[in-house]
Amino acid sequence: MAKAVKKATKAPKKKARKTVAAVPLPPTLPPPAEVARPKAADAGGGAIVPYAVSGAEAAILDALWRTVEARRQAGDVEHSHSARLIARGTPKVAQKLGEEAVECVIEATLGNRAATVLESADLLYHLVVLWVDAGIRPDEVWAELARRQGISGIAEKAARPKGLLRAAQTTKLP
Repeated sequence: MAKAVKKATKAPKKKARKTVAAVPLPPTLPPPAEVARPKAADAGGGAIVPYAVSGAEAAILDALWRTVEARRQAGDVEHSHSARLIARGTPKVAQKLGEEAVECVIEATLGNRAATVLESADLLYHLVVLWVDAGIRPDEVWAELARRQGISGIAEKAARPKGLLRAAQTTKLP
């Protein structure tokens, strides 16, 4: 006598809609839509002119690093996203950086300028979190960038230690 097996049928799960809460910008920064693109100083339009927004300069990365470092030292994982992420360990910090990089690449590939700006900010934030986690200070990165100024990218890559290629187990690095 064969036993009848009754299959339980489950009601299909409804997909939860992902809602994104609006994150308020600091009071000194207007919404991206309100920031007018600057006009280049020369007639050819080739000059780069900074946006006229208070606090929108490279020094903001140094300030962000100090904030993330302070949050790491405080260790308040209940109230600080930075502290919570760092507490989860280097692999999670690196994973988040990779996710943000992919999101930025996707938006840039789609030609979505506004979303690329937003994803770039996320990417820079997570890069700074990675620096803090690794004990890297921004001035170390700035010094390396300064060292590379005036050096051809091709020449700089050719001068890299060959051990890097061996460690990566590839010859595909440009």
